[in-house]
Amino acid sequence: MSGNEAIARAAYEGRVNVASGYPGTPSTEILENLVKYTDKASDLYCEWSPNEKVAFEVAAGAAMTGARAMVTMKHVGLNVAADPFMTMAYTGTVGGMVIVVADDPGMHSSQNEQDTRHYARFGKVPLLEPADSQESRDFVLAGLELSEAYQSPVLLRTTTRVSHSRSVVTLGERQLQRPMPAFDRNPVRFVPIPAYARKMRVALEDRLARLKQAAECSPLNRMEMRNSELGIITAGISYQYVREVFPDASVLKLGWPFPFPDALIRDFAGKVRQLLVVEELDDILEQHVKALGLACEGRKFVPGIGELTVPVLQQSKAKMEGKPISAAALVSQARDLPGRPPTLCAGCPHRGMFAALKYHDVIVTGDIGCYALGVLPPLSKLDTILCMGAGVTMAHGMQKAGNNRKVVGILGDSTFFHSGITGLLDIAYNRGNAAIIVLDNRTTAMTGHQDHPGTGRTLMGQPTIHASIEDFGRACGIKHVHTVDPMDLDGNIALLGEVLQREEPSLIVARAPCILSEKPVDPQPRKIDAEQCVACGQCVGIGCPAIECADGYPHVNELLCNGCGLCDRVCDLRLVQPAK
Repeated sequence: MSGNEAIARAAYEGRVNVASGYPGTPSTEILENLVKYTDKASDLYCEWSPNEKVAFEVAAGAAMTGARAMVTMKHVGLNVAADPFMTMAYTGTVGGMVIVVADDPGMHSSQNEQDTRHYARFGKVPLLEPADSQESRDFVLAGLELSEAYQSPVLLRTTTRVSHSRSVVTLGERQLQRPMPAFDRNPVRFVPIPAYARKMRVALEDRLARLKQAAECSPLNRMEMRNSELGIITAGISYQYVREVFPDASVLKLGWPFPFPDALIRDFAGKVRQLLVVEELDDILEQHVKALGLACEGRKFVPGIGELTVPVLQQSKAKMEGKPISAAALVSQARDLPGRPPTLCAGCPHRGMFAALKYHDVIVTGDIGCYALGVLPPLSKLDTILCMGAGVTMAHGMQKAGNNRKVVGILGDSTFFHSGITGLLDIAYNRGNAAIIVLDNRTTAMTGHQDHPGTGRTLMGQPTIHASIEDFGRACGIKHVHTVDPMDLDGNIALLGEVLQREEPSLIVARAPCILSEKPVDPQPRKIDAEQCVACGQCVGIGCPAIECADGYPHVNELLCNGCGLCDRVCDLRLVQPAK
């Protein structure tokens, strides 16, 4: 199993009742796999929530009734859910609640590489960190038990490598039927008004002290004594790299790294001559070990930027031993693979709106989604990205700052429902005039085509509402709402010209399905009239991977072309025609 599959299996075995989340690589596959168990578990409910804050609160509500709950997200998603996360540590839980957060060292599919371990310390919540798929399964089950024993939410941190790597997993049976969920009213515990919350704060510190004592003797933390010359403290996937690069070293493997098991750390340090801390991203363990008065090395040899790998740690070992450091060698199977630069798919409807934007001198504030690729040449029509929803609100801020160029904010449909609505309301309420484009391809395409409130289907496959982006815009107070075909180049160029002259805000919904989810029924690949082509570069300028250049002249690769026709529209001489 992959780590994500193992986490899903553990939720099924542990009789989780409610599982919620928002898709985000590398966490997405957890709920996609867990929902498959609903056919044989009538008391298991799964949902994609509009965003991570909502997902967290859904799981929290379930846990307060005594049900078991799990919520999943990627690391930046915990920023969105940070408000309820911090207070949930005060109120605590009744049923077990595990918060699965997948970090992305190396930023394979993320805008930053923040370290979720900070949140455990910040929120005073116990942290578990599996190193492989078996531990991913085991630690979820342990987290549910731990959560109920101490009435605390439990944070389980994975990483891209743990989430997506596969290893053998020994499975168990589904646990016995649990008592029916029932909420017991207790305002002093569950309503953190200041008078009650002050007592909760004291209780939180007491709980943390008891959790610390439990971590000291937990089997999730273990010493592996080998050579006493070098001892390594590590956690998570870093343990696997340590075992490969330092096979003779003694290891303190922390599966439950927070609260820090200080007595265990001191005991281990006393058994070895030299102490090294190997951890991905921030030097959290290293700084704590040094705060205990123990001499150790870590960041001096082990980099804190990017994903740790065996070659990277081999370089760290060479540096420690004073040996020459060689560049990391490519994996033999990957040595001869051609480069695959990221680009919007052939026929992607987003390309049409970026092509139209190229005809106007505007600043484009972008967002998180496939359309982030609009920043790359030859489209080159995206100027900022910050976080989910900021495509709307940054456009408003630039306009209010007195910027002398028109500003267009751009985001996708799933992102709009995630965090774009409040920004649109802000523009209308505070009398802004930014133009907002929602690229509605009817799915959460970037993370693998998950459903959202606009698709008419839930994670469990049930038909539901089709939330209307246009109606939300009007409800927010936007008077000028337009629905367009993103491939109508001339029409969109003209509409943008009109919209940019207004002193009021506008909402443009560019609606066409993702080319990967709804293939054309009878695609008509294009061809270019080579005899008349003057190599002006107009068709090449849309960045379609189906348009290839040979000898300076463009040609259409019919194996890639989906027949969207955008190249027809940008060719001034109209030299692009259906191939048939």
